[in-house]
Parts: sequence; structure tokens; C-alpha cells
Amino acid sequence: MKNSTWKSKLAIYIQLAICFVIFIFPILWMLLSAFKQNVDITSYPPKFLFTPTLDHFRGLFSAYPFGQYILNSIIITAGSTLLGLILGVPAAYAAARYNLQWTAFLSLIARMAPGILFLIPWYVIASQLGLTDNYLTLIVTHTVITMPLIVWLMLSYFQGISKEIEESAMIDGCGPFRVLWQITLPLALPGLSVATALAFIFSWNYFLFSLVLSGSKTTPLTVAAFNFIGVAAVDWGGLMAAATLITVPVLIIVSFVQRWLVSGLTSGAVK
Repeated sequence: MKNSTWKSKLAIYIQLAICFVIFIFPILWMLLSAFKQNVDITSYPPKFLFTPTLDHFRGLFSAYPFGQYILNSIIITAGSTLLGLILGVPAAYAAARYNLQWTAFLSLIARMAPGILFLIPWYVIASQLGLTDNYLTLIVTHTVITMPLIVWLMLSYFQGISKEIEESAMIDGCGPFRVLWQITLPLALPGLSVATALAFIFSWNYFLFSLVLSGSKTTPLTVAAFNFIGVAAVDWGGLMAAATLITVPVLIIVSFVQRWLVSGLTSGAVK
């Protein structure tokens, strides 16, 4: 019995190690390549011992307006996350309290739908109204990504909160919006933190809408990084440095909210 338990644990550890290598190796390769010279990036066999350089990062900010690209990404991501929360949280709360069972299904369908399905109508509308290269257009289109995710995540948390708590608050004179703001949301704070973090990350990393609808004034980091891929050649150093700038904020956010992510996802699964 002990022998079989030891073997099963060993198999689990081996699987975890393989998954860790598969997921973490591309990130480590990107980070290392961002500090290599171009000749070291493409050398074979790969060089793991090299002299670090910041030339690629200096080139980003000297040859391109990467400060503006970062600001554009922050504006678009923060705006779409905030708009998704403003619209998605009340929608999830109403669906949970009125037992609208189809809401979760529709949210999941909207989340699984390919972005190109929404992109073509959005592009036609924006181009006809002259709203391409516009922050508001990008924020609204990115909300298509963030809001279904927020509704889908928050729905289970609201369903897990006892209605008796809210009914007691209403007896004391609280209206529906006050109950949501002062009673229900604090109880659903783990879920809210998960929804906010994931919505921010999904919007920050999203590429397709920004590629088509952005312009010189609203170019985000994801589109700016794509410009390092040319027809005849690829600037691997610049591309890896830009990808690092995109990845680092996500890693920082995940490291700060990791405790809430784990507790939020597990508590949302148990009602």
C-alpha cells in the first residue's frame, strides 16, 4: 500500500515538473533573450552564459515612443476593466437573485466566441463613425472580452451568499443598491478580486481588436511589439524586450493577488 502511494506521488511530481518546464521555459527564454546581444539570441547551441545588456530596452525608448505605448495600454486596460465591472457585477447579481440560469451559459458562450466574430461589426461601425484610433472605441471593444468573464465568475459567488443576510439588511431599511454595495460585495470580495485581476490581464494581453482599431495615437504595447516582426527579418532583441515589458506587469499583478486568486477560485467552486 505504501509502495503504491509512493509511486503515485512520484508520478504526480514528475507530471508537475514537466508542466512547470513547459510553461516556464518560454518565459525564461524571453527574459534571457531580452538581455542578450542579437548574435547571442540566434546562436546555436544556445548561450546561457552571456554578458547582459540593456541595449534593447534603450532602443525601445529611444527609437520608438514606448512610453506612450505603455500609457495607451494602461488607459485601455483600466478603462475596459472598470467598465466591465460596472456593467458585469450588477448583471451577475441580478441573475443570481432572480435565478436566471441562462446567464452563465450565455456568458460562457460569449467568452468562448472567437474575437473575429465581434471585430468585423465593430470595425464597420467605428470606421463609418470615424471612431478608429480612439480610446473610447478600444475600451468598449475590450469590454466585450472583460464583461462576460466578470459575469461568469461573479455569478457563482453571488449565488453562494445567503439571501437571508440581504433580507435582514432590507428589513433594516437598506435598498437594493445599498445592500449590494455594503453587504454583498464585501462578502464576495475574493471573487471580485479574481474577476478584476483576470479581466485586467485578459484585456492587457488582447491583441486582435487593438491591431485593427488602434492607430498612431492609441497603439498599445501588444501592437507595438508586433511591429518588430518584419517581412524579411525579425528584430528578436527588440521583440523580446517589448514582450518583457508586456509580461512583467502581469507577473507583478499575479504575485500580489495570488492569495486571493487561489482562495477566490476555490471558494467560488464550493457553494
